[in-house]
Amino acid sequence: MAKKDCVPPVAMVLVQLGFAGMNVVSKVALDAGMSPYVLIAYRNLIAAAFIAPVAYLFERRSGAKVTKKVLLQIFISSIFGATLNQVLYFVGLKSTTPTVACALTNTLPALTFVMAAALKMETVRPGTPAGQAKLVGTAVCVGGSMIIPFYKGPVLRLWASPVHWRFAAEHAPSPVAAHSGGGGGAIAGDVLIIASCAAWAVWFVLQTRMAEDFSAPYTSTAIMCLMAGAQCAGVSAAMDRSIDVWKLGFDIRLYSVLYIGIVGSGIGFAVMSWCIQVRGPLYVSMFSPLLLVVVAIFGWAILGEKIRVGSAIGSALIVAGLYMVLWGKGREMDKQPGRLDSDGKGDEEAGFKGKPAVASNRVDAISPLPVAFSATSPNKQDDTGGPRNGTN
Repeated sequence: MAKKDCVPPVAMVLVQLGFAGMNVVSKVALDAGMSPYVLIAYRNLIAAAFIAPVAYLFERRSGAKVTKKVLLQIFISSIFGATLNQVLYFVGLKSTTPTVACALTNTLPALTFVMAAALKMETVRPGTPAGQAKLVGTAVCVGGSMIIPFYKGPVLRLWASPVHWRFAAEHAPSPVAAHSGGGGGAIAGDVLIIASCAAWAVWFVLQTRMAEDFSAPYTSTAIMCLMAGAQCAGVSAAMDRSIDVWKLGFDIRLYSVLYIGIVGSGIGFAVMSWCIQVRGPLYVSMFSPLLLVVVAIFGWAILGEKIRVGSAIGSALIVAGLYMVLWGKGREMDKQPGRLDSDGKGDEEAGFKGKPAVASNRVDAISPLPVAFSATSPNKQDDTGGPRNGTN
């Protein structure tokens, strides 16, 4: 495997590690009394401020133009990928347990697969080994994520974590309070979590469509987060008009919004946008189950949570299903006529069913790093005659 082939999977694993940390700090901030609407608004505004300079440095000469059509596409993406996704998730989290909420988010690969296949953006060939691996892997991955909340099993006897966070333990709700609430409220919370995943799946598909018209992931991420921040601020003002909820001190609230804004939205959205353009929406969404595994480890190490047999079995199935899908996706990409050789030469571009050079599956079609790490020269053009995105 060429080095450039390792960039997307490594990038997505790092994104999931960042998201796991985001779950820990956001949970502690919410338990400490922070409004979820304010947390979401700060998250997106800080993300926009962080990613805007990155977009200017790496994409100011990309040739991508922000037209009215592009702005409309980014606005719609901000509604589904940021505002609806995050608001529905945090509101639903109030009526259900964090374990169930985290497990339900793993319906995302299945929802994305169905949407992408229905729009003919993802190839499904059940008669081929690659197609069978993608279908079976998706089922195994989602099935494994469902085992975790519904089968507990005995507690695994592990050594005590040396990095237990006392602040988190002091603000954690009691077990009775955490699981209180009627059955109707729990069902409503679960429905909201699934609706959040549906909104996120729509964002994955929209990103692929938008890549046909605008291939600057950092710029689109900055604009999207700015729009989402304004939208979430409006929602927060409508839900709670008190100015006090917006105050931040040098405490967990400030630290959480900085981490969530920079890592969770700024870096996370930008990297996912790039990976969607070079590998497709299903490939990116299939990394989301890894979050369960990492959160379980972080929860044990930092928050002192217990790991049960059900969590271990479910995590193993998640990883197995993930690699089945990645294997199938890799087989499909290896057989594409537009696949580049190690020397950079290849046949006619082939990828998603969109405009060739922008929405392709080629790993180097869009550079995720500064030009010093790019395999293309600064002035090299793609097959459409325009400059490659991400080069100076």
